[in-house]
Amino acid sequence: MPRIAQADVDEVKSRTNIADIVGERVSLKSAGVGSLKGLCPFHDEKSPSFHVRPQVGYYHCFGCGASGDVYSFLREMDHVSFTEAVERLAARVGYTLHYEDGGPAPETSGRSRLYAANTAAAEFFRSQLLSPEAESARAFLGQRGFDAGAAAHFGVGYAPRGWDGMLKALSAQGFTRDELTAAGLVSAGQRGVYDRFRGRVVWPIRDVTGQTIGFGARKLYDDDQGPKYLNTPETPIYKKAQVLYGLDLAKRDISRGDPKRVVVVEGYTDVMACHLAGVTTAIATCGTAFGAEHIKLLRRVMGDDSAAGEVVFTFDGDEAGQKAALRAFAEDDRFNAQTFVAVAPDGLDPCDLRLLRGDQAVRGLMSTKVPMFEFVIDRKIASFDLGTAEGRVGALRAAAPIVAEIRDPLLRPEYERILARRLGMDPTDVHAEVRRHERRRRDGTPASREQSSTPVASAPQTPGDAPSAAPVVTLATLPRTGDAPLERDALMGALQYGHQLDADLLQRAVSTPFAVPALDAVRDAIAQVADRQRPGWALQAVDAVREPYRGLAGELLMAAFPARDEQGARASATDLCRRLIVRGLQREKSELLGAIQRLPADSDGARAIARRLVEIDAERQRYIES
Repeated sequence: MPRIAQADVDEVKSRTNIADIVGERVSLKSAGVGSLKGLCPFHDEKSPSFHVRPQVGYYHCFGCGASGDVYSFLREMDHVSFTEAVERLAARVGYTLHYEDGGPAPETSGRSRLYAANTAAAEFFRSQLLSPEAESARAFLGQRGFDAGAAAHFGVGYAPRGWDGMLKALSAQGFTRDELTAAGLVSAGQRGVYDRFRGRVVWPIRDVTGQTIGFGARKLYDDDQGPKYLNTPETPIYKKAQVLYGLDLAKRDISRGDPKRVVVVEGYTDVMACHLAGVTTAIATCGTAFGAEHIKLLRRVMGDDSAAGEVVFTFDGDEAGQKAALRAFAEDDRFNAQTFVAVAPDGLDPCDLRLLRGDQAVRGLMSTKVPMFEFVIDRKIASFDLGTAEGRVGALRAAAPIVAEIRDPLLRPEYERILARRLGMDPTDVHAEVRRHERRRRDGTPASREQSSTPVASAPQTPGDAPSAAPVVTLATLPRTGDAPLERDALMGALQYGHQLDADLLQRAVSTPFAVPALDAVRDAIAQVADRQRPGWALQAVDAVREPYRGLAGELLMAAFPARDEQGARASATDLCRRLIVRGLQREKSELLGAIQRLPADSDGARAIARRLVEIDAERQRYIES
């Protein structure tokens, strides 16, 4: 297969801002000069340790060690090949790729064909919404308050009633039946292959970057024997437990909100109604309960490294809605953000609320929210007769385990008092029951529901085992005394700002060995790079560092460099280079002073050393004063 020319690979990377690509998946904020940070998309964490440096096109997670450039980010996140990652970014920046030996572009990979098929299907469905047959679909939307502009904004379409209308249309565009089957767009039956979606209103389901990955469809006709709602089945690109409908439209307002707020609703029309009413951070699950994977996705978008964010669940007031609230509560401690529940008057969902009472009522729904814990407690005690002693005791035993789940040592006593007031009981009795359940939970559950992201150390090896790998060196394990701080900071400055420093000064600074072996390995790799003005040179240096020190090099490239601004960073990096040179000159002077003691005073060797000592003193003074 022809390979993409290396010059094009480098050119596409240089034209791509890695912060834009990562920022579509992760909420990033400033982390010092030239650095951004957010919650790592590669492991579960509550405090951000994932850093991006747009200037050098590199990311590094100080929690799990994941690192790389924009190509590796796409490959890890979307499970695509290197070639496909380059092709995707080239299309994004409008660059025409060339292939080695003048060969043609290779066939697009399977995953790209699935994305392309879904995009083509979405366009087909949108066009069909304008057809005469789609009158029932337009009426359905109109009855729910959605005009043609709303349908276009959300990409809503119509799937014709025929057996294979979409199949024929996409086959004419070059898609094979195998590709359409893999994309979940067609199904196979006794009569052959047929359209999965027929005679339905269709909503495109997009990932956080806006790429169409599947569809949700509602039936319109009484003779449709299928379920009321039908979604795309699981495919290589569509995993319903990891998708939130509307997140591509909501993510910007979520990340910019103050506080950052996500509103979780139950259906596609509810998302539409909220957005059109001005609640533009509304999202919904796609045919599955709200779960842990959805929380991970939301937390990355929210960047919730503080407790300031809010997640508001809107549930119907019926039994099914209450069960949904309890399922969401089971995952509550995975959030850093505060969680709330909002139930509309008369149990209306946001779509019906907008129809009956207008946009203002949908916006006002947020003012009715109550904390998730309070909502769940009220639902637990609602079935008990609080007018009797037995009822109050039963309600306490039902609600105490909920309060015992509260980890915040300041918040839990407040909820104990709330529960005591609800039940009309002595707060001391409530506290004792909560403590009893807390002890039971602690004794019966040896591990937290959320596993630590810290790797578990391997067991010691016995003499017969294979030799263990060399220990991983990180910034945290470097010595903090002697020469280590100077060498560490100088390498950070060199990797991050080397292209802005005097080339001769930097080369001389990294030409003499360092005292710390791990840092010396990084220094040697930097010294070997010939052109440090070329974009991407720092990544080349990091890749050249021998193991087990390459991870440390990545950390040095990404760590926050102590400076107020870009100018201060250049000045500090320059000063660190001078200090390294002065240190080297001082070492040379010490060695020469020892050598001259061993030579006759009038020998040629002693005179040569004496002249060099004078030069060293003059050189040191110049670097100290400059």
